[in-house]
Amino acid sequence: MIPRINPRTHGPYDPLGEALGRPVPIGGGIPEDTVVAYWPGLGSYTLDDEQAMWTTTQWAEHLEDQLLEESFVTSPQGDRRAIFHLDVRLHPDDRDLSGPEWAEAAHRLARAAGIEVPGEANGCRWIAVQAQPGRLDLIANLIRLDGSWHTQPAKVLRCLSDEARRIEQDLRLIPVRSTSRPQAIARPAPTASAQLAVIISQLADERTGPLATVRGLIEHTAHQAARQPGASGADTAHRLELIARRLYGIQQDLDTAATHLNAPTRPRTGSPAPPAITAPSRRSP
Repeated sequence: MIPRINPRTHGPYDPLGEALGRPVPIGGGIPEDTVVAYWPGLGSYTLDDEQAMWTTTQWAEHLEDQLLEESFVTSPQGDRRAIFHLDVRLHPDDRDLSGPEWAEAAHRLARAAGIEVPGEANGCRWIAVQAQPGRLDLIANLIRLDGSWHTQPAKVLRCLSDEARRIEQDLRLIPVRSTSRPQAIARPAPTASAQLAVIISQLADERTGPLATVRGLIEHTAHQAARQPGASGADTAHRLELIARRLYGIQQDLDTAATHLNAPTRPRTGSPAPPAITAPSRRSP
């Protein structure tokens, strides 16, 4: 059983799509018993077994709610990437686990990751998805129900690996062979240009960037304005469409700027400078 922590994201749709092995369908259903576990407080928010009939989109919206409700909460690093995604893979020769076994593993891993604290009423929303053979995905929102940011253990991956070894033993799974850890290779610190390029790329990102969000709202408003009766609605829709196009152009310009910042500085390879011309000495008559 090998746990892997994926980079945090701004929304749950991509992690949920990776867990399902396909993009999240709009309004599409989710196979029965695919969500094998979830945070204990979910039962108090829904009717009996209501979540068993939820679509994939409803599960994603459930995980995203805290991001929308707590619009000013950020991580200690100042970002809004609140969606935590852990995937765990079994050995290819392992036996098939039952639903209760997957659920037990999910709750134990959630506790090891620090996103489920027994008796905590205002913790994190999370679900565990078992949609692919030998794989379990745990997706959580790190913005707690009380509006604070949840800080995970400093050595969260080590905690998860240790718990995975105990789960292997308890569920009679094939253990991961212990190998000597290679020495860490020192990597150069990112340059100031690289850090600026990351910030600019985040601004220009078509899926999660703030400009893309604003552009989408403008395009949606333009669509609504075009449906209003009278010439004023059509004129307003046309103006909004032009604004959206300008925003798209700004995104492209930002993306180009980020590319230039990431480009390595190359020495000039032009022709060598011509030799200096020395004025001829004058001969005395």
